[in-house]
Amino acid sequence: MSDKSQVIKEVVEHTGIFDFKSLYSFASRWFKDENYDVFEEKYQEKLAGNVREISIEWKCTKKLSDYFKYEIGVKWKISDLAEVEVEIEGKRKKSNKGKVNLEVKGTVIKDPDSQWDSGPLFRFLRDFYNKFVIPSRVMNTEEKLIGDVKSFKDEIKSFLELSGRK
Repeated sequence: MSDKSQVIKEVVEHTGIFDFKSLYSFASRWFKDENYDVFEEKYQEKLAGNVREISIEWKCTKKLSDYFKYEIGVKWKISDLAEVEVEIEGKRKKSNKGKVNLEVKGTVIKDPDSQWDSGPLFRFLRDFYNKFVIPSRVMNTEEKLIGDVKSFKDEIKSFLELSGRK
């Protein structure tokens, strides 16, 4: 079994006006631009009158080498989502109003293909390798993942602030 360690958890919350379709596309494009594979594991939508509740779960992965892999989990919770009409530069456009909650977790996976997991001796050697042979590489890998998660969070916050001000 591979060795997983969660290194960061961030939350983005926003209440107000935003374009859900654009936000979804923006987030997906960000991961693709950063060379992550995006897997949508869950998409659930509930409709109550003209208000929607949406729950989405993504698993975004990026293989760095045979030994390291990033996994970023994104849980979307969109509540009280309603369609509204806004005026942008004198033109009426449709947008959305509601609450957005994104939970972003970053995990570093060591030995993602479980090559060092064929027996107790190999697991011991893997742990020894991680702790005493490559600790600086492990730390650098974790720091880069933390940077990716924080960058994603900042980009999403900026997108929501800009779309809410229009």
